[in-house]
Amino acid sequence: MRILPLIICFSLTFSLMAAESDTLRKILKKMDQLYRSDTSICNVEMKIKTKHWERTLTMRMWTEGMEKTFVKILSPKKDRGVATLKRDKEMWNYFPKINKVIKVPPSMMMGSWMGSDFTNDDMVKEATYLDDHHSKLVSSEDPKYYQIELIPKKHTVTVWGKIVLKVKKSNLIIAEQSFFSEKGEEVRKMEFLDTKIMGGKTIPTTIILTPLKKKGKRTVIKYVEANFDVKIPASVFTRKNLQRRR
Repeated sequence: MRILPLIICFSLTFSLMAAESDTLRKILKKMDQLYRSDTSICNVEMKIKTKHWERTLTMRMWTEGMEKTFVKILSPKKDRGVATLKRDKEMWNYFPKINKVIKVPPSMMMGSWMGSDFTNDDMVKEATYLDDHHSKLVSSEDPKYYQIELIPKKHTVTVWGKIVLKVKKSNLIIAEQSFFSEKGEEVRKMEFLDTKIMGGKTIPTTIILTPLKKKGKRTVIKYVEANFDVKIPASVFTRKNLQRRR
């Protein structure tokens, strides 16, 4: 009769594993879509700060699913017109001063975007949490939060050995994201603050990215306006649009 308790034990274990897997998928899908939805148009301010200088960029961003992103810098004047396009696995930058479109190779996806602490991958979301990482729930010091450990899959182009997400249980909104090197050393931290409703979605409107090895340096992104699930002409996500002056 000992087999019955064993069956019950295995059933409970598999049920818990299935529930955890469903929870993870739900959270990670929401994280991937947080600032996107099916489509999005956002006005964003980026402030880059170092020990010696700081500058502010304003930009407009268009997205369609996870496959398409278009970013155009509006100010300051010296950077106006610089644009970034991502379609599927390809990415290009346009620099109006030299009137040249430059394709970004996969090896440069982790390079700095416009001198900020954000990478090209951060800006256009080449890698996704859900599809490009192995994930698991780990113990959290604060019971109000889920803590999720992400390990990149073999095909994922990244410099990170591990990413840890801190997600609020009550609304599944991300609060913090930590990035670790392949040696297990925490390299940078991203904080998500000022949660508000924009365009019908609840999103953190301020993102602070701090590189932990560069004292006095950080980049702050503020969402000024966001609209989701709006119609975007197909012409937006074209190389021709990169060089369009407007």
